[in-house]
Amino acid sequence: MKSIVQEYKRYRTLLERAINQISDKDFFRSIGESDNSVAIILNHIASNFLSRFTDFLTTDGEKDWRNRDAEFEPLKLSKKELLKKWEKAWAVLENNVFGLSSKDLRRFVFIRGVKFTVKEALLRSLSHFSYHVGQIVFLAKHFSGASWNYLTIPPGQSQQYNQNPTREKGFNT
Repeated sequence: MKSIVQEYKRYRTLLERAINQISDKDFFRSIGESDNSVAIILNHIASNFLSRFTDFLTTDGEKDWRNRDAEFEPLKLSKKELLKKWEKAWAVLENNVFGLSSKDLRRFVFIRGVKFTVKEALLRSLSHFSYHVGQIVFLAKHFSGASWNYLTIPPGQSQQYNQNPTREKGFNT
């Protein structure tokens, strides 16, 4: 569980550091007509976390109140409202998952009626989260251009970093 929690936190840090590098305009901007903006992707992640992890061990992870298709439509939320939703979703994840024990990983949960071990469900969720964080980082880097501050090892600094690999464990990326 400790490793799973660390990875969620590490990807949260990457996501938030990327978002902090773009303007409010770029937050809602997409690179193509049918592409998602950072805002739409963040809304999808937040909605997914709220659905999956509300009553995580006792109810199906795909809640009746979730409208996944609407998550990819133009947003009616402001950036401030969306970031508040993100914080709420993170708190649901943190409160319902981060305190689980290694023994809990062998329990079962359901997603859309399909049975998963808690470990399988968490690894699936973590993979989904990291996939979308990668999209957000890509968009933020694209919009930032030359002003981009690298979130990991900057180009040309691998050897220097390898002398003191401070970010290999934990979430201090």
